[in-house]
Amino acid sequence: MRRLNFPEYALQYKTIEDKEYIFDIIRKKYLVVGPEEIVRQHLIHFLIEERHYPKGRINVEKQLILNKMKRRTDLMVFDVNAQPILIAECKAPEIKISQETFEQVARYNLVYQVAHLLVTNGLQHFCCRIDLKNGQFNFLENIPFYKELTQEN
Repeated sequence: MRRLNFPEYALQYKTIEDKEYIFDIIRKKYLVVGPEEIVRQHLIHFLIEERHYPKGRINVEKQLILNKMKRRTDLMVFDVNAQPILIAECKAPEIKISQETFEQVARYNLVYQVAHLLVTNGLQHFCCRIDLKNGQFNFLENIPFYKELTQEN
């Protein structure tokens, strides 16, 4: 796998019967390694270690119902009142971030109405702030620190 656009982290791997697994510090279990899972685990560590997101406020693969169909967000962040404040969508590095990728996370946001959306393939990261009242969005230069997300509420 190619080098991702994240700092190096001491991710925990193990091999069982010729299958490689990676440890998810949020769900506290080993998961089968795949390109998207590696991106998600790097993002989790980046948010916690670099952007100071509390580990207990991150949820992975949160289920939602959209148009009577079950879906899952890759990652969701909550504030101190358990209100969602960011939805992240992770793609494998070989998947180009496109309008369709943003539309996927925007559809999820129809349910949650969060002010921040993040999309990454591990190489490129796009984060936007949404003005929910006016339906406008602005792309941010960097992934915000947790404190920045909670000061806006």
